[in-house]
Amino acid sequence: MTLAALEIERHDVPLRRPYAVATYTTAAVAMVRVRLLDDRGEQGLGAATPEPEVNGETIDACIAALRGAADTLRGQALATPADLTLVLDALFPHTPGARAAIDIALHDLWARLQGRPLVELFGRVHDALPTSITIGVTDVATTLAEAEEHLARGFRMLKVKIGADLELDLERLHRLRETIGPRVPLLVDANIGYTLPQLRQFLDATRGLDLQVIEQPLPPAASTGQRELPPADITRLLADESLHGVADVERLLAAPRAFGAFNIKLMKCGGIGPARAIASRASTAGVPLMWGCMDESAIGIAAALHTAYASPATRWLDLDGSFDLARDFTTGGFALVDGCLHTLDRPGLGAWSATG
Repeated sequence: MTLAALEIERHDVPLRRPYAVATYTTAAVAMVRVRLLDDRGEQGLGAATPEPEVNGETIDACIAALRGAADTLRGQALATPADLTLVLDALFPHTPGARAAIDIALHDLWARLQGRPLVELFGRVHDALPTSITIGVTDVATTLAEAEEHLARGFRMLKVKIGADLELDLERLHRLRETIGPRVPLLVDANIGYTLPQLRQFLDATRGLDLQVIEQPLPPAASTGQRELPPADITRLLADESLHGVADVERLLAAPRAFGAFNIKLMKCGGIGPARAIASRASTAGVPLMWGCMDESAIGIAAALHTAYASPATRWLDLDGSFDLARDFTTGGFALVDGCLHTLDRPGLGAWSATG
């Protein structure tokens, strides 16, 4: 195929409800939708949610990078998305969200041309896994109310944002476990909100709560201190803010390790191609994976889902970002059934424009 045109649209979307993490609060998101056309009129869809607090990228920088790349991409011939890896690396060295949007669109276009879902071209490993649904930093009553709401909607796994107030975190989690019982998997995300002494206190105080994952408790520069913890605790610690791209993987895998698992986000690493490279290295090293997201469109969630289901290292999905949006510019992409995410039996990523 030969790339013929790139269309770029900005969308400013409010969230259904504002939510807070340890370091900031979000009430709306600025997103970009891209449509990549080939010389035969077939299209591939992609999207980006740049977030300065997460990937250091502003919406203006993302759009500027995409516009600057349009002329270079036009006329490029390729057999597979991997053919443009070096081109994308050169076009988007400091805008991983923009790179991800193009990378996702390329993979969607390529798989549509093959007439098959992307995950089947990669080699499917998983059919359906539950996704967590996130409760932000809030008070005890709201935590319990949101948990009840999510479980009533059919979700089967909860993730709770913590890290702003240790004592409140402990009260919320103990009350939550008492309320939901022992069978609902529970994950937590501190978003670099703790110090090492606080983390030790948190671990000691929550040993009876069966927390499957404790996501990025310390800032990246301080996380080496986690190596002092018991191996059983390190196993549950998951790298998020410490893992942006492929270049971070070997450092995180060096012994002694500070994390037992990785969280891959396409908006941080630059799309499906880099995510697959991280996943491959993690699988070889025996490191389990969570697949996370920003507040983002269904096309971005679908891209992460297809990639996750092609990796044997995948253990958790945290792909709830599109459920937070008050509206979306794409539809389809996946089906949520009894709390589990399923890819659709449609070519590409199975998503299409909400306007037709």
